[in-house]
Amino acid sequence: QVQLVESGGGLVQAGGSLRLSCAASGRTFSTYRMGWFRQAPGKEREFVAAISRSGASSYYADSVKGRFTVSRDNAKNTVYLQTTSLKPEDTAVYYCAAKMAVGVATTQEAYDYWGQGTQVTVSS
Repeated sequence: QVQLVESGGGLVQAGGSLRLSCAASGRTFSTYRMGWFRQAPGKEREFVAAISRSGASSYYADSVKGRFTVSRDNAKNTVYLQTTSLKPEDTAVYYCAAKMAVGVATTQEAYDYWGQGTQVTVSS
């Protein structure tokens, strides 16, 4: 089992940046494929980004491609989401998630463990 704790959210103006972190504890972090999701008020949770165990492969939702970057540091048991050029529509609670099964996934159901989320608010 793994425990996930997100941090780094906050209030930022449109065009600004934030770096979200997700610290993991428990089983060996490098065995997990990691993902980031977000949920805006009144909307369903949606996929944002995912990264392979080694960090060599990453995947993004079209809405964030070119603006967000996912990375990981297995020595620090941490995955990051660097967000840039933020827009008001990026406002949401951002969650990290971990999965053991082979393959990077973009659906919530594929992930086994979730953090509690961190709020990102982008003002116009």
